[in-house]
Amino acid sequence: MGYQSIFRNDAFAGKVVIVTGGGSGIGRCTAHELASLGAQVVITGRKIEKLEKVIAEITEDGGHAHGIVCDNREEVQVKNMIAEVIEKFGRIDGLVNNAGGQFPSTLESISANGFDAVIRNNLHSTFYLMREAYNQWMAKNGGAIVNMAADMWGGMPGMGHSGAARSGVDNLTKTAAVEWGKSGVRVNCVAPGWIISSGMDTYSGPVAEFIIPNLSSNVPLQRMGTESEVSSAIVYLLSDAANFVSGMTVRIDGAASQGTRVFPLSSAENSESYNGFHRAFIPDVLKKKDEKN
Repeated sequence: MGYQSIFRNDAFAGKVVIVTGGGSGIGRCTAHELASLGAQVVITGRKIEKLEKVIAEITEDGGHAHGIVCDNREEVQVKNMIAEVIEKFGRIDGLVNNAGGQFPSTLESISANGFDAVIRNNLHSTFYLMREAYNQWMAKNGGAIVNMAADMWGGMPGMGHSGAARSGVDNLTKTAAVEWGKSGVRVNCVAPGWIISSGMDTYSGPVAEFIIPNLSSNVPLQRMGTESEVSSAIVYLLSDAANFVSGMTVRIDGAASQGTRVFPLSSAENSESYNGFHRAFIPDVLKKKDEKN
């Protein structure tokens, strides 16, 4: 059984799409879905081993994928990676700025170096990738860019550095959509809430022990999202069906970013998870919760 996408299986035939951070989590899922729809997928990351594993998965499933090691925080590496994709495949139809990361810390505890590192990882890298994709190819040929933000509308207590970076990505998306519309380039953003992803296993301590296992109780739909539910939104924004959609940030959070703390959440029903990713797995941190129950 392959990826069970809701889109037609040739929707991206002949197209080349770059997915940063494609070696794990949402990036891995998105790369799989795009490949299942006929795209030539280029995944990037800092560790070749992770890229090779995903490439092997996609190839086994009948898709086409290529990996390039690239540290998106380094401007020269980004320039070279974009140039390599154009030289090898002759075009860039889409760019998914998925890569990023952060660590938990209250504002009073964040060092200057820690703050700068998270801003570079999430905001600077997004800018470098957008600019190079535009300048080297999309300015003359058009294309679609999808950036990655997060649920930062009510602030991000415990991750203020990430909230600042992700808010910047949201505004950068809007600016680029206006400036680059003249070239037929659409720029959008997705903002996932609490998603069941391998990235959860990077956390430890109180975050892994108490916070992550209880996230769903703070979502109006009373569940967490799946990687597939984020991937399908990204694929839509890259697709021809979204050719008049630009400058938008789509919240994928089960309405967790809406409402107020004074409105109590009730138990919910009738909300089923969509999981088209045949290679998805449950993070260890959530398996431990199930074992306790």
